[in-house]
Amino acid sequence: MRFQLASTALLSSATLLLLSIGPLCTAADANEAGNIKVEAAANQNGPDVASDLVCSSFFFCFIPFPTLFTTTTTAMSFTQTAITTETTLQPQLTYTSLQSGTLSSPIEVVHEVVVTLEQFAGEPNTPRHVEAKKKLMGNMARNAGTWNKNHPRYRLLDALYGFSKYHERQKVELDRFEGFYKHVTKAQRSLLEKELQYSKKFARFDALLTKNQDLCNRIVQNAMEYYEIGQDEFQKHAKELEASGRVADRVSVSQALKHYVRDWTEEGASERDGPFSCLIKTLQGFFPERDGAAPIKALVPGSGLGRLGYDIAKLGGFEVTMNEWSMYMNVAYRLVEANRARNSMSWHPFVEGWSHHVSEADMTRELLFPDIGVNASSVVLVEGDFTAAFIGKKGKFDVVVTYFFIDTARNLMSYLDTIKKVLKPGGHWINLGPLLYGSGPFVQLSLDEVLRITEVMGFEYLDTDESCGPLTLPDRKVRGMEAVYGFNNKALTKSAYNAQFWVAKRSMKD
Repeated sequence: MRFQLASTALLSSATLLLLSIGPLCTAADANEAGNIKVEAAANQNGPDVASDLVCSSFFFCFIPFPTLFTTTTTAMSFTQTAITTETTLQPQLTYTSLQSGTLSSPIEVVHEVVVTLEQFAGEPNTPRHVEAKKKLMGNMARNAGTWNKNHPRYRLLDALYGFSKYHERQKVELDRFEGFYKHVTKAQRSLLEKELQYSKKFARFDALLTKNQDLCNRIVQNAMEYYEIGQDEFQKHAKELEASGRVADRVSVSQALKHYVRDWTEEGASERDGPFSCLIKTLQGFFPERDGAAPIKALVPGSGLGRLGYDIAKLGGFEVTMNEWSMYMNVAYRLVEANRARNSMSWHPFVEGWSHHVSEADMTRELLFPDIGVNASSVVLVEGDFTAAFIGKKGKFDVVVTYFFIDTARNLMSYLDTIKKVLKPGGHWINLGPLLYGSGPFVQLSLDEVLRITEVMGFEYLDTDESCGPLTLPDRKVRGMEAVYGFNNKALTKSAYNAQFWVAKRSMKD
């Protein structure tokens, strides 16, 4: 929502203007919020007006102005103010009042107030969230199953250790690069230092890696609170890992952080827009009528950091459940879930790698996230193995959306069995992604083989919109579209897949 207000007043050394603005939001507005910006000037810090600004009346008071003015600026900011148990506002307020020149008599000054309320967020505390958290904590208990490296709590502690050692592990690589630099000749070094001050780059990049560690520390702290991990338990696990000679998983941490770019930054839209547009349009086409009282139940396995699930939920009329196995992804996602204000966090995602950059400025640029206000009440994350997490949920979902997912399976057949099992008879399976199998897969099927096997399992492939790409096979209802997966839209390289898209309907029979 956007509000504009202009007021005119005669100002002198004795003038007092009191401007009262009525309630800024109604019950209908309770689900909308975000950044509030008010632009106008005066070089002094204003009061904290958060509690009076949100869903209440507030006042701008212009107290007597002195005879002489100079141009000044004031910036005010305030933090989270809850308006319901499920809706939170975290606006930013900037107030500027423009005055200039020498005043010997009253003059007319126009104040323009611009307030923008963005769609914001709700607390993840719905009954579905409470149920999922209760089940998760039960699975996380040390006595739940065999305690080994595959136990969810063990994997969680491994991930926390990895994030806590981000700078240390990245510094090893940075030191290695600095060591290589010593091998250039004196003449070459002289040129590099004169023109580029090349040796100073290492200190600059180390400082940015340290800033990235601050974000990693936030991930760790938030996760320890969410999963109820004590400091003693975490330190004990860290010491055991170090005693065994294991080092923190640098790659998994780096990949999780880079997914913030893909899922939750404005730059990431260059990778999201094409595939997401196809998926969203398809969902709208197959489910044109949606009732909030009886929502369409959608499952998004392999959800990563969750953006697709949120974009589906924004359509309205969908009850979205996400699923992710990687604890590195899950703890990174939980930070977004807990810090929902638009552009409330930042880091330098490209400083880790030195290749394919146009300039050092591109390499060291800071990105803000999340790029939208996050309504954490609209989706639920169910953690764990897709093939095990939904046991007892037979026929629960109207649609399963697999995005860059099915090729991650150790056993693709188990994924296909689970997709069929969780779908209602007549439910839809929407897929978009490559067939890039990982290490040690039990089976590796070609596209044609996937189609043949799933048809025998009872899936009927349906016609889809040509906006999702041309048909891959002339006699099949499967389309191919380019899907970029590179994280950096300014890089001098491009990584993309001919991702395969289809919609299949589950048979009415078991």
